[in-house]
Amino acid sequence: MTDPDARLPPGFDRDGAGRLVIAGRTAEAWAEAAGDTPLFLYDGGLVEARVAALRTALPGEVGLYYAVKANPFPPLLRRLAGLVDGFDVASAGELEAALAAGMPAPRLSFAGPGKRSREIAALAQAGATLVVESAGELARAIAIAGETGKRIATLLRLNPPFELRGSGLRMGGGARPFGVDVGEAPALLARMAHPAIDFRGFHLFPASQALDAGAIAEAQAQMVALVTDLAAHAPGPVAEVHLGGGFGVPYFPADRPLDVAEVGRRLRATLAARPPALAATRFVLELGRYLVAEAGVYLTRVIDRKWSAGELFLVTDGGLHHQLAASGNLGTVVRRNYPVVNASRGGVATEVAHVVGCLCTPLDRLAEKLPLPATRVGDLIAIFMAGAYGRTASPGAFLGHPPPGEILA
Repeated sequence: MTDPDARLPPGFDRDGAGRLVIAGRTAEAWAEAAGDTPLFLYDGGLVEARVAALRTALPGEVGLYYAVKANPFPPLLRRLAGLVDGFDVASAGELEAALAAGMPAPRLSFAGPGKRSREIAALAQAGATLVVESAGELARAIAIAGETGKRIATLLRLNPPFELRGSGLRMGGGARPFGVDVGEAPALLARMAHPAIDFRGFHLFPASQALDAGAIAEAQAQMVALVTDLAAHAPGPVAEVHLGGGFGVPYFPADRPLDVAEVGRRLRATLAARPPALAATRFVLELGRYLVAEAGVYLTRVIDRKWSAGELFLVTDGGLHHQLAASGNLGTVVRRNYPVVNASRGGVATEVAHVVGCLCTPLDRLAEKLPLPATRVGDLIAIFMAGAYGRTASPGAFLGHPPPGEILA
């Protein structure tokens, strides 16, 4: 059988007894410290290393924002607030969490196609930047600015007329609920000359989960060209351009890590060739999963071994109510296993098992046909790539099970 640890992500190892080590302690020690399983564990050192590597690869003039939606765990936000240049938020709740984490309001951008008027009022009062997604939203922002007496900093979000090739989740190109079509942009830019609006620049986010450096670089060059064309219609200088993110991570065996050095090299060339109208523009990348996904582990304990029709099932105390993405039920067309290992014991694989959760639904499968060493009741199972879109992207209230623990190491 194959080596069960062949897909152990970088930054994780085993001790001499074969136990998984996370941030210098065994998985069992972390579970004991938490008092129970299931448990999300995030290695802050790996997050810091990822940010540092990005800073090295990217042009120094490019700012780095963290997309709070990827993981809003408060201790993680506090750690990231000291590492990145700003946060991207998408709700009043995320706005409050970002401010509580210590990120200054002027370094917050608020995006999303369905902002309620009270959310626009809240960001105006705080002094955050509104990412305008439609003509109607702009009209409401102007009215709210009049009511609150607050001039609102704004970025106009564009729905670009192109897609990011090979991305896992496309958010631009064609008919989309996000941003305004390019043909509509000049008219909205004229309206953004209103004295209640502090026009700051443009926002684009064509896609997410892309692993092709060439495709990302090509999209970034197209975005800069698009903004160049629209700058002539802007009501003032283009102070900022948010180029989205889209940097993917290798969830599955055939995935290859993104060549971020190549992305940085080509972005540096793109920005060096930008026109004088954008010479003083600050460019920003907004990244979520790329910063935190690989730093997270979901630990769940085996509570039963059972056989059915000749196949082995390891039943755990966790499930899709905590880690929906790993079960394949968060937009995956073909279900594939995340990296999953026995955290309590290493060694060669001697059995193949389905790892399932505790929920009363056949959808609750955390891994299928997984090679493992002989796994016992009480062993810990580690599911990697759990730092992004885990607990808060899962149906935590389903069937009334208690929430998982969370620790930032």
